[in-house]
Amino acid sequence: MYSIKRRQFLQFAGSAIATLGLSHLDIIRQGNRYARALAPDTSRKLALLVGINAYPFDNELSGCVTDVEMQKNLLIYRFGFNPKDILALTDSQATRQNILAAFEEHLIKQAKPGDVAVFHYSGHGSRVADPECIYKDREGNCLNSTFVPTDNNLSLKAREKGGEVPDITGHTLWLLMSALQTENFTAVLDSCHSGGGKRGNLTVRSIGGGSQLKANQAEIEYQQQWLSKLNLSPQEYKRQLQAGVAKGAVIASARLDQLAADAPFSGFKAGAFTYVMTQYIWQQTGNEPLESAVANIGRSTTQMSAGQNPEYEVKGANSEGQPVYFQKLQTAPAEATITGGEGGEVELWLGGINSYSIRTFDKGAILTLVDASGKKQGLVRMESRNGLIGRAKPIENTNIDALKLGALLQERVRVIPADVTLRIGLDQSLGNDKAEAEAALRLIKQVEAFPAQQGKEVEYLLGRITSDNRQFQTKPTEDIPAPGSAGLFTPALELIPGSFGAAGEPVSAAVTRLKSKFKSLLAAHLVKMILNPASSQLNVAATMNLPDSEILASTFTVRGAAGKTEAPAPQGRNPFKQLPVGTRLQFQVTNKENRDLHVSVLVIDPEGEMTVIFPNTWTAAQDATLVKAGETLRIPEQGKDSFKLTVQKPLGIVEILVLASGTPLGESLKALQAIAARGGQARGKPMTLADEDPKIVIDSLLDDLNRGTRGGGVVAELDESVRGVDTTQLAALSITFESVEKPNA
Repeated sequence: MYSIKRRQFLQFAGSAIATLGLSHLDIIRQGNRYARALAPDTSRKLALLVGINAYPFDNELSGCVTDVEMQKNLLIYRFGFNPKDILALTDSQATRQNILAAFEEHLIKQAKPGDVAVFHYSGHGSRVADPECIYKDREGNCLNSTFVPTDNNLSLKAREKGGEVPDITGHTLWLLMSALQTENFTAVLDSCHSGGGKRGNLTVRSIGGGSQLKANQAEIEYQQQWLSKLNLSPQEYKRQLQAGVAKGAVIASARLDQLAADAPFSGFKAGAFTYVMTQYIWQQTGNEPLESAVANIGRSTTQMSAGQNPEYEVKGANSEGQPVYFQKLQTAPAEATITGGEGGEVELWLGGINSYSIRTFDKGAILTLVDASGKKQGLVRMESRNGLIGRAKPIENTNIDALKLGALLQERVRVIPADVTLRIGLDQSLGNDKAEAEAALRLIKQVEAFPAQQGKEVEYLLGRITSDNRQFQTKPTEDIPAPGSAGLFTPALELIPGSFGAAGEPVSAAVTRLKSKFKSLLAAHLVKMILNPASSQLNVAATMNLPDSEILASTFTVRGAAGKTEAPAPQGRNPFKQLPVGTRLQFQVTNKENRDLHVSVLVIDPEGEMTVIFPNTWTAAQDATLVKAGETLRIPEQGKDSFKLTVQKPLGIVEILVLASGTPLGESLKALQAIAARGGQARGKPMTLADEDPKIVIDSLLDDLNRGTRGGGVVAELDESVRGVDTTQLAALSITFESVEKPNA
């Protein structure tokens, strides 16, 4: 019923391209240019990318079309896909018939054994009754996950009542995968099937589903056609379904019981998972196995969208050791690539820059122009940024001929504006108190406030505990504040410990109470903006250990490392190492450079409070932070330090920030010395910062880093109103773990 003849499909594809504003000739010309620029490859690489924002019911999404652009640019510029071999269906193009026909014509009919094939879907998911009963929910219902095409015109209320729906089921995807001739297939699915609607400052990519819904007759007939073509009996079909994926690998943005987030970032919206995944791959230096790649991507996704842990399934154990997309990287790692431009100004795609630091790549940031092998060709300076699209001009002795389509750019200097603010969203749980909250927040320096769900990125939400948002909390019931308490949440509505007051507290009083916490959170936000584990050119590694023994977690500078080693994968189903309260820890920082470095180590607890654990000798001497070339710093060091580092309450995510600088940290040391003297801080002990102190210390640290940057040869290109952070002078790393209760406590 839904097959399309070759000529019809070409006409359909042409109309899709025209809708995107590109002619056939443009696509062919671009494809030829890319093909000449990239190394030859024996296998053909095909991709079908589907992204749907616009639905005909009141639950539209915003980031799915951006996901398609992210995937397309990643596949072209890092994996060598020819644009002619990538078909994108977005919004009105992504009907049920078009998606199925495109999968058949573009992937099944063209992919030969050994070729690479990719299918990506971003949009709403749902669930319908499953007559094969492959999976049961907690209530014992047999359900099959679905994709919701754009021509699904049933209202949400109609779905709640039940009946037939025109969704594409997971079983249909399995049949389509089975028909492929190549085993090198990857499906990336950024959707979910439960908890739809809004949550905090996020939108959930699902609409109502359940056993009251069933696949319509067209879906059943389509599956029967494929069963006949594949010569599968009902018994063998069910057996193979139960055995797992049909071909290659399926990467899902969230587990079956979790939510997939559509999230706002700095000037654009995207799937939290797709953004993290594509950005992570842009910055990788080697062909990392799928297993560890998904684990590492999962850590960042979970931090960005609480309760969302990506997972994968493969056919055959050998597939886990294959690189993502079953395809080796074709180019050097990068933060950006040239996608157009003329007259000395080029257009950039900034897909390799992470969400924490994207704000620092507006006007003034400096990128190194490199060829496909990573050889330096010059420098460019950012002139402007609109979402993930930037414009830049060459500086210094840049090879103008190297400024061509597909040329790569690596971070050299990011800029930290003087007016960085902490952005607070006003959650709907405030009700009629929103105006009062906004007025109170406006009186606090470097704090912005605006209603949640306005398409703006926020660091935290201000709201009250309600019966609705209590259900989103992962903490024990006794640790959740009373209904009506005002405090801070993450953008995904998980509460920030230690931020809630008494039930019924006026919201203006809550804002006054939280003033010092806002300052601590702003300081933590500033230091996270300089994290650069993938782009730093220094060679530094850090580990979290049991004292002088087992490594619990590790991190290193990817580009600076002489030999790449993998961090330990998370254990069980948790993205972070879980450590019971009372666990003793030691941190080790190894300077693998042939020059001395200056090191500082900070801890940010679940409440956002900051503690300096190194340096811990409060003298003005600059060697207090020094770690000599080739040496390893241990904190605490047995026999030398008089303190112990122990996991403590509050429970939640703890982040260790390791900063290694080629520049002395003189101003930072002076700030710490003044704080220690004022508060009677004993030497040789970690220092917990409060009130104004976190901001003072971080500002001093940024001043030190800026001084080193301006002495590094690019000073003429930096505006005096910003502070620069140079990848040749700084390694900023992070280790994260979760503090939990002792067993049987």
